[in-house]
Formats: sequence, C-alpha cells, structure tokens
Amino acid sequence: MPRPPRHSPEATPSAQPEADLDAMLAKALGKSLPEAAATDASIEASEPVDPSLQRCGYVAIVGKPNVGKSTLLNALVGQKISITSRKAQTTRHRITGYRTEGVSQFVFVDTPGFQTRHGNALNRSLNKTVLGAVTDVDLILFVVEAGHFTPADQKVLELLPAAVPVILLANKFDLVHRRGDLAPWLKSMQEKRSFAEFVPMSAKTPRDIQRLFAICEKYLPQQPWMHDPEELTDRSERFMAAEMVREKLFRLTGDELPYTSTVVIDKFEEEGALKRIAASIVVEREGHKGMVIGEKGEKLKRIGTEARQELEKIWNCKVFLELWVKVRSGWADDDARVRSFGYE
Repeated sequence: MPRPPRHSPEATPSAQPEADLDAMLAKALGKSLPEAAATDASIEASEPVDPSLQRCGYVAIVGKPNVGKSTLLNALVGQKISITSRKAQTTRHRITGYRTEGVSQFVFVDTPGFQTRHGNALNRSLNKTVLGAVTDVDLILFVVEAGHFTPADQKVLELLPAAVPVILLANKFDLVHRRGDLAPWLKSMQEKRSFAEFVPMSAKTPRDIQRLFAICEKYLPQQPWMHDPEELTDRSERFMAAEMVREKLFRLTGDELPYTSTVVIDKFEEEGALKRIAASIVVEREGHKGMVIGEKGEKLKRIGTEARQELEKIWNCKVFLELWVKVRSGWADDDARVRSFGYE
C-alpha cells in the first residue's frame, strides 16, 4: 500500500519561549486522562469501525542504546515482541509492532540503538537500519533518559529528518528525584531542536502508556488501517525464537560475553501443538564457547530452559528447544556473513 502524505496536526505545539518553559513542564507533568481512556473509548474493540473514520500511521522509536526503546515497544503493543537486557545493542533488527485503539491503528517501529563506538560490519548494518526507519514515518519518538543528554543522544538527534514531527520522550521519569531540576534541562533540550511535544513518562507505567497513545493519535493520517486489528507484529515465530534465545544468552552471561554473539535457527518444525526448534549460538572465539556452555553445561542448559519457558508463555503451546554453540571467528566484521545471519 503506497504511503500517504505526512500528516501535520494543525495544533502541533512548537518550541516554547524561554518564559514558558516552566509552564510547559508543569503542563506535561500534570496532564492526565481518565484511567480507561487513551483514544475513543466509546468504540468497543469488537465493533466494526467505519473506514472513513479510521486513522493509521507509522511511529518510529529511536534513541541511543539502553534508553528503554524495546521496553516501550512491548508496553505499547501489549505483548513482548522485542527482547530486552542490560547489554548495549540488544535490539539488532527493525521490529514493527501494531496496536489498534478505538479508531486508530498505530504501527510502531523499534530500531537498534545507533552505534558510534565501533565501525564493524555488524554495526554498519544496524546503523543503516536506524536511518531507514526514520525516513518515511509520520512521527518520531526520540527516547532519552529524563534529565540526561549525552554525545550519543546528540548523534541520534542529528539523524532525525527536519520534516517529521519529533516528540521528546523523557523515559525513566520515575527515577528522577528532584523534578524541579527538569526545567533547565528542558530549556537546553528545546535549544537543540523544535520538538513537537515533551512527554515525561515511564515505559513501565500503564497510565503513562495510555497517555502516550492519546498524544500520538493526532499525528496519524486519516486513512484505513493497514493490518488486522488482532495482529501484533510483522515478525515470524522463527525470528522470535532466535531473539528469545539471544535475550537469555545476554542476560545470563552479563558482561563476560561480547555483544557480537548471535543466534541462528537451524530447524523450526510444528507437530500439532508442539514446536520443535534447533538453534545455534554463534560466538567469535573458542574461549567464548566455554562461557556460554558453563561448567558441566549448566549455563547453556539454563539459557535453553528460560528461553523455552518464555516461548511457551507467548505461544501458549509446548516447545522442544535444542541448543548448540558454534565458533565463527570474525563474523561480525564480515559483510557477507552478517547478511547470511539475517542482518539487513
């Protein structure tokens, strides 16, 4: 379906004069909605919606690594479709999630955190994914940690096209101890770009997520929905299986294992209510293999058990998961191999 012209709401707030910064902060912090409402709550999900009333558009979620983009996407979609861990660069693919609320369908695009520290083939691929995601959307959520702005944040901000409205989303707001300190921070942010809106929030707070739907809705073009309202993502179960193993790998190895490790699905078969999956964890050095396997194979066994349990919860079926560990030296700096492992 061809992309419609970008939609710019008539009442889009622009950058506030310096004298209005405190008022802007107070407005953002005091803004609230009824508990049950994000969009038009009068329209039941089961009722058909007149296509002439429907809104649908693309919303990109961008930011440096580890600011909570994947946690935000999962909360917006209402189910886990993007993996999370404390390790930088956990998200490596453009992951699209759908959420239909009232008359509006949101197509959220989660992106890898933009990498500036390493220039290997893997990171070049990931950065290309980020750039591709922000060029043809209706709205960008620029995610930063509330009260913080680093050179890495600045690098991401410089990538954002001037023609697309950008919401400054100050995530992890619940961790800010002195909220009055945000006024000078907000002033400095408004000097960096004319943001459409400022939204302080926590991606882990349901009420904040509902408020964000209402804020984003007016930026969506009026057009028929692009997806079935029951759909949640464009990613396959095979992809989700690989991602879930990689999440447990990163969570259970911590900083010991370089982030360049990846997971490849070798077999994915369905036998009635059972899914049989064989996967390879790919590392760059022989020494890394021992880290993944652990003493008497205990680490690998735990990775497999936790990944299997999570997949069974998501799919509501039985899963048989078999894991192997393989060494592929220098794969992350080999363009051909990076592509063969599923990176764009």
